[in-house]
Parts: sequence; C-alpha cells; structure tokens
Amino acid sequence: MNIVVCIKQVPGTTKVKINPETGTLIREGVEAVVNPFDEYAIEEALRIRERVGGTVKIVTMGPPQADEALKAAIALGADECFLITDRAFAGSDTWATSYTIAKGIQTLGKVDLIICGKQAIDGDTAQVGPGVAEMLNIPFVAWVRKVEEITERSIRVERLMEDGYEVLEMPLPGLITVVKEINVPRLASLKGKMKAKKTSATLLNAAALNADPQKIGLPGSPTQVLRSFVPERKTSGEKLSGEAATLVQKIKSTILDLSVIK
Repeated sequence: MNIVVCIKQVPGTTKVKINPETGTLIREGVEAVVNPFDEYAIEEALRIRERVGGTVKIVTMGPPQADEALKAAIALGADECFLITDRAFAGSDTWATSYTIAKGIQTLGKVDLIICGKQAIDGDTAQVGPGVAEMLNIPFVAWVRKVEEITERSIRVERLMEDGYEVLEMPLPGLITVVKEINVPRLASLKGKMKAKKTSATLLNAAALNADPQKIGLPGSPTQVLRSFVPERKTSGEKLSGEAATLVQKIKSTILDLSVIK
C-alpha cells in the first residue's frame, strides 16, 4: 500500500503580519508547527501501514523552512518526505496550491491512498484536499472519522456528519480527509528523532513538476487577497433586565424598528 500524506507548516502563533502588496502571510521569522489536523492524517497513514504493509510518503508545499515539518513526520515513522518549493509558487490560492501538490504527487509513482487533515488552521478553507483529488481525477471522502476496512482495491470509512455518521466505500486510488476523532497521534520515538536528523527531503521545484507557469503562484490563482485587516471591536450594546414580558416587548419593538429602517 503506497500512502501519501499531505501536510502543511502553519504559524504557531496568532501574531502574524500580512504582506501589504500580496495580501499573503509573512512567514519568515514566525514560529511554525505542523498543522494540527495533519498530525491525525500522519497517524492514520502509519496505522494503515501497520495493518496492511507498504510505505508512507509525506508531501508539503512551502518555503525551504517547511523542511522542519517534514522532519517531524519522519520522526513519527514516515518513510520518505518531499518538499515542493519554488519562488514561482508564492502567493498560490487554494486552486493553484491543489494543482501544484497534485503535480508533485504525480512524480512519486504509483499511489494508492492520499490522506490529508480536514483543513489548515491558518486558512480554514478545507479546499485543498478535495482540490487535489479533483486535479488527479480520483474519488475522495471528506471528514473521515474511522477507516473500517482497506484493501488494495477499496477502502470503507465512516464519515462524520452533523447528526451522526455514514459508512461509505470508495475504490482506490483515492483521497480522504480526516477529522481529529479518528485517532490519537503518537509521540516521536528517540529512534525516529535520530532518523529525522539524518533525513533530507527530496526537493521538487516547478521544473521538476513540469508545471504550467500559468497555473501556479499568483498567475495561477483565480482568487487573490485584496486587503487583510483585524476587525474593529464594537463595545456598544444594551443590557436588558426585568420581567419576561418587558423583555419580549423590547425585542419586538427593536425588530419592528429595524424592519422599518430596511
């Protein structure tokens, strides 16, 4: 079973700055960590490998310092890691990012299963996982909370829903995005940490991916950030107290006033 896990290095703090020209995060000099949801994806890949055998390859897209996130995955037990990095990728939105990662995965040879965390905590779009599946033209299931059964040809999973869960079976190769309910991530062992120190990521740039220049970075991004700002805090308001009938009357009159203004 050839498993690929897509991870992302994200800021480990909320004190980040925005590039005023590109509208993107300034990541240089900011503490970075592995996206928390991706830790569950790594753990699930390792558990599947323990069940059916195979290899676990980790892929990330980002600046050179994202290599630290890959080393963290190697320390946990992953077999190989790949860093998709090039200045040409800067400013990518979720569409361009999905295209770039998909091109990177295509260079890895035969892949049976791709696992991603449900979303990244810096963007919270949950679009890249499904986007990669679409670019690769493979099926996917989002919000997976349990892998019930997996073979070389198919995978059966439980998908988390608002009012419960549903069981789905999907042919492989395919992609799943997982939620934190799926497992409890392990800690890195001393042996794993020693291996990580000796492991270097395979670098993949735009040329290695044979990527279309018009589909990567800012040129390949249909959506762009025009302005980023911290919302102003509004402290105005009115505290209501008294009998229920009085409160209801106050609410009704307020709603009536708002409807008249509209």
